[in-house]
Amino acid sequence: MDTAPSAHTLPTTALPTTGRRRVATAAALASAVEWYDYFVFGIAAALVLGDLYFPAGSPTAGVLAAFATFAVGFLARPLGGIVAGHLGDKRGRKPMLVLALTLMGVATTGIGLLPTYDTIGVAAPVLLVLLRVVQGLAVGAQWGGAMLLATEYAPEGKRGLYGSVVQLGVPIGVVSANTVFLLAGAFTSDSAFTAWGWRIPFLVGLLVLALARYIHTHVEETPEFRAAERALAEQDKEQAERTSPLRAILRGHLGTVLLAGGSFAVNTATFYILITGVLDYTTRDLGMKRDAVLTVSLCVSLTQLVLIPAAAALSDRVGRIRIYTLGAAGIALWAVPMFLLIDTGSLLWLAVGTFVAGCFLSIMYGPQAALFAELFTPEMRYTGASLGYQIAAVLGGGLAPFVMVLLLEATGTSMAVSGYIVVLAVIALLSIKVLAGRARSR
Repeated sequence: MDTAPSAHTLPTTALPTTGRRRVATAAALASAVEWYDYFVFGIAAALVLGDLYFPAGSPTAGVLAAFATFAVGFLARPLGGIVAGHLGDKRGRKPMLVLALTLMGVATTGIGLLPTYDTIGVAAPVLLVLLRVVQGLAVGAQWGGAMLLATEYAPEGKRGLYGSVVQLGVPIGVVSANTVFLLAGAFTSDSAFTAWGWRIPFLVGLLVLALARYIHTHVEETPEFRAAERALAEQDKEQAERTSPLRAILRGHLGTVLLAGGSFAVNTATFYILITGVLDYTTRDLGMKRDAVLTVSLCVSLTQLVLIPAAAALSDRVGRIRIYTLGAAGIALWAVPMFLLIDTGSLLWLAVGTFVAGCFLSIMYGPQAALFAELFTPEMRYTGASLGYQIAAVLGGGLAPFVMVLLLEATGTSMAVSGYIVVLAVIALLSIKVLAGRARSR
């Protein structure tokens, strides 16, 4: 059986099963509401933000500007991961998770209340970008905290499964965001949706603040962090002050961080192409109905609620690398058939194409939290895992919808987008191979 590429296993805790489940549930909810807030921006960028905040020029230019703003959030994510990772490894996982949720709730609500370009002029897109940056900082900080709450409380032999509850936040967030947009569209006319209906999904972000309060008052710090904290406290003061998780990562583990990022970029790129790029492409270029495409995206995300934990549980039995590689290879092989099906303009074939892609994404995403956690020791785990994940987010997810529009405009064919996915998949497979080789050498 292959193992995760590290000897840094997470010890079993003595927490009762009910306590573990409460922590896992809190981590899953934190991830879900954080990703919901993050994804509503992507959907709004594909549907309305270009016209409302970047009205000058052609419709394509407006969409590009909106997707560029979408990408700005990804550029901020590594900074959020670095700051929260450093403080999370020094001060604790829980405080950083609470801070991340608070920032996300405030930023998302702010976007929902933000006046448009017609009302306040150039200040509107400037403020939109700033709020998107805050969203990026928040989600960059959130993932590591939620993931470690789940995996560091996990019982022996179930770290993949417990880590997957945080990964479930992504499809839950997508389902919730799509559902709220569908409801907003169903109960408003097209003109009312453009005028104010699109704001409703953002205002739901107020609920994030309530969850942040709950975690602050009802969830304990992880036992593994407390053990690492006690070990550091036993060092002399000068040595403890010199201890920097970020410095340790950059000096001794930067290669592992970069390989982790390279292994996962294809997953984030393909995912954001499916939930934002394809939404724009099918509605603007293929003439498909907005609500129908959103419904397909919602249904595909529902299937991931089953596939992600199944893949994670399987990785607990047969090894993370084996399952992770299967998902990356599947994405590479399906990239061309997927867009050939989408290009038919048929809702059925759109569903088939995106469903199969979603299966491979889930296979890869399920074990990813435990895999990244096991790459690093407790005193640098928040920093290392967050950096690897957020590098992948910048290289893959943040730029993917923007690159997709550029490739379609430059080449006139969706096969260029397929080629982009295949290149990232090859990088992923090479990165995974090196990580697997390092594992065998230990």
